Amino acid sequence: MEFLYEYGLFIAKAITIVIAILLALGGIIGLVSKQKQGKGNLEISSLSDKLESITDFARAELLSKDELKNFNKEQKKTSKAKKKEQKNKVADEPAKGQLFVLDFSGSMDAHEVDYLREEVTAILCVAKPEDEVLIRLESGGGVVHGYGLAASQLQRIKDKNIKLTISVDKVAASGGYMMACVADHVLAANFAIIGSIGVIAQLPNFNKLLKKSNIEFEQHTAGEFKRTLTMFGENNEQGREKFKEELEDVHHMFKDFVQSQRPALDISKVATGEYWYGIKAKELGLVDEIKTSDDYILTANETKKIYTVKYSMKKSLPERLGLAASVTVESIFMKLWSKSESNFR
Repeated sequence: MEFLYEYGLFIAKAITIVIAILLALGGIIGLVSKQKQGKGNLEISSLSDKLESITDFARAELLSKDELKNFNKEQKKTSKAKKKEQKNKVADEPAKGQLFVLDFSGSMDAHEVDYLREEVTAILCVAKPEDEVLIRLESGGGVVHGYGLAASQLQRIKDKNIKLTISVDKVAASGGYMMACVADHVLAANFAIIGSIGVIAQLPNFNKLLKKSNIEFEQHTAGEFKRTLTMFGENNEQGREKFKEELEDVHHMFKDFVQSQRPALDISKVATGEYWYGIKAKELGLVDEIKTSDDYILTANETKKIYTVKYSMKKSLPERLGLAASVTVESIFMKLWSKSESNFR
């Protein structure tokens, strides 16, 4: 009887453990199912305040107590003078405006344009003619339609008569330069890669390999040039010529677009598919000034309030929890098991 009692107690505790684990898993699954997908989050933060905090921290670390005390006194005097100056400010004096800073780091498929369009829309809802937008751009280019849309998003800013500045610290090539040339003013670091105004397409062909393995490939199309080149079928000269013709058409569109944005460019000289470093790019007229985005922001901060604008997708629950979910379930199981095991000792 004692054995049966102990055995029954063990079964009861084992069932309790299993139920607890199932409840924990059910709770996590329930939260995942309720998680709303596709919702984004717009973040606007003051870069001016961040720079001020950095400056204050540096002064506190580097200046002596007396030097810091004297500096604070001078700051108070300057602040009072500024307030007095603002009171006596002429009504017709132009407003200094604000600077909105966006970051665009483009991939091959340019999917980042989905975030860019949201950021641009947010700015256009509040921006005034005296404001300015700075894009910190980094991209080696990619698909034509993706970067074409990205350039169109930047054109929206200019269409609203808001100054657009683009800074290239590392690279703006091909589709990246298609975006950069839209700006009223283009900055580049000394060794930033600029240009590559050209078009490329490449694909392997496995037809000979398939034939060697006695594998037949069939492809049926309606329309003479529905498919010019194929990866698995046997390509012909007619298809190759048509494919090259299509590439040339895209290249002409690219050149015309760049020329329309920067009329002074000798397009025949720069649209060869080559790229240049910042200094040479300035000589060729691809950029307007050699300067990093950091220097531009520090200078602008003296007269303007600066804000960063960023749109990002909310992470789903599994992404936020990561492995934490599995670790939590495991820890619950181990705790319950250790308790049940200790009762049998």
